[in-house]
Amino acid sequence: MKIKITDTVLRDAHQSLLATRMRTEDMLPAAAMLDEIGYWSVEMWGGATFDTCLRFLREDPWERISRLKKEMPNTPFQMLLRGQNVVGYRHYSDDILEKFVKNACRRGIDVFRIFDALNDHRNMQMAMRAVK
Repeated sequence: MKIKITDTVLRDAHQSLLATRMRTEDMLPAAAMLDEIGYWSVEMWGGATFDTCLRFLREDPWERISRLKKEMPNTPFQMLLRGQNVVGYRHYSDDILEKFVKNACRRGIDVFRIFDALNDHRNMQMAMRAVK
């Protein structure tokens, strides 16, 4: 049996400790080292990162994926997807969800970890179909 490990330092560590205020520029020096470790995936996007990039850091959240992927070409990227809420704080229509997932894949997201804050499986169904 092979154990597969996902590292969450580029998303959850600074979300929990620094209110998701770590700039992409500050992640880049560690990115190549993370790539060499050989994780099954690195969760580096989603949850609050999208909102925080725009609102507080004045960064393009899509560009974060591209810049990190250049430094981590061998590691699959994982994101946290809030089900029907996508990366926001309210429900979005199915077409918005589908387009978001498609663009995230195109930009370099390989794995989607889907959840719903209410643990209501109905709020995750469309997201699961979209990432399939």
